[in-house]
Amino acid sequence: MISTLDGIVIVPGRIKRAIPTKSPMSKPIIAIDASLIGTQNTGDTSYWRGLLYGLSLIETNAEFHLFAPDQAPLNYDLHPKFTWHHIPAKNRRLWNLKAFPQAAAEIKANVLHTQYNVSPFAQTPAITTIHDVSFFVNPDWYKLKDRILLTTQIPKTIARAKKVLTVSETSHQEIIYHIPQAEPKTIVTYNALGPNFQPQPKEQARSQLNIGQPFVFCITSAWARKNTSLAAQAFQFSQLANTHRLVTCGPGDPILPNSTHLGYVDDLTMRNLYAAADCFLLPSLHEGFGIPLLEAFASQTPVITGTGGAIPEVAAGCATICPDYNPQTWAEALNSLNDDSGKLQSMIERGLRRVNDFSWKKTAELTMEAYDEVFRG
Repeated sequence: MISTLDGIVIVPGRIKRAIPTKSPMSKPIIAIDASLIGTQNTGDTSYWRGLLYGLSLIETNAEFHLFAPDQAPLNYDLHPKFTWHHIPAKNRRLWNLKAFPQAAAEIKANVLHTQYNVSPFAQTPAITTIHDVSFFVNPDWYKLKDRILLTTQIPKTIARAKKVLTVSETSHQEIIYHIPQAEPKTIVTYNALGPNFQPQPKEQARSQLNIGQPFVFCITSAWARKNTSLAAQAFQFSQLANTHRLVTCGPGDPILPNSTHLGYVDDLTMRNLYAAADCFLLPSLHEGFGIPLLEAFASQTPVITGTGGAIPEVAAGCATICPDYNPQTWAEALNSLNDDSGKLQSMIERGLRRVNDFSWKKTAELTMEAYDEVFRG
């Protein structure tokens, strides 16, 4: 005769503790590091906002809890499916190491979702998102301190994680090349166009911006791999320098003395810039995905870009891909914008269709599958 009592299996002649099983009424309780949702417009912010949007669209019995060291951002409309937890800490490092995993354990979360970081103190099974491993691809793009931190800690994070999500097949291959132990646990969940990105009518955008002349658009960055100085050099060497202005937004100062630099801009201004530009330049040396490509495609604006990281994968023949990062090569690409309007229009139309190949709902479904797999153990 076999019976159980309080988790003990009673067998004649011996006693053994039962293997714990999840109650049929149990469900995934997901604790998400939402600290990047309210920051400046970056690829990280776009990813987390897009993922939450996608999760809001799918049917699931899971509970979703968002944790951050700050209050919920006022500029973000939180879906009722999500509960926000404000968990303060003395600094971000302590928040990552202790405050977040402890708070998640207190609500009995059974899955953590982080970015680039899984605390060694986390007792909850974790999933982490790794957008790219550009710090392995070319360490010189990073300051020595950041380089050492990333190249030593990311392999440890991947070892602790039950699943690793990444945003392109290119990033997938780079991750498993540099960190082979990631191969059996890494899956691709692509980025997509932001749910609130509504392309603006071109003439309306030009009127609202009031730049005063045709322009080429580029987004600046403090990161060396974003390579924004190339945009300035290429523009100067091109014929468009005689008829157009170079307009930039983002951190830092103007990259050309006679260019227009708008600094950080709001979402509407960003959409207007994409729509009103005669060309969008993306000179980045490496991208894990490249959401700006989709934003330009959706705005029906021609794109000139390079071969860095996942850019060719995402562009998929819908942009002019320069084979190198020589400013003269890029200047010639700018000059060619006036050569063949039929070819250019065809590329614009392909770009518009390419946007529809990516969906935050699909990404959320794949992410939910990963949550469920980790939850089931």
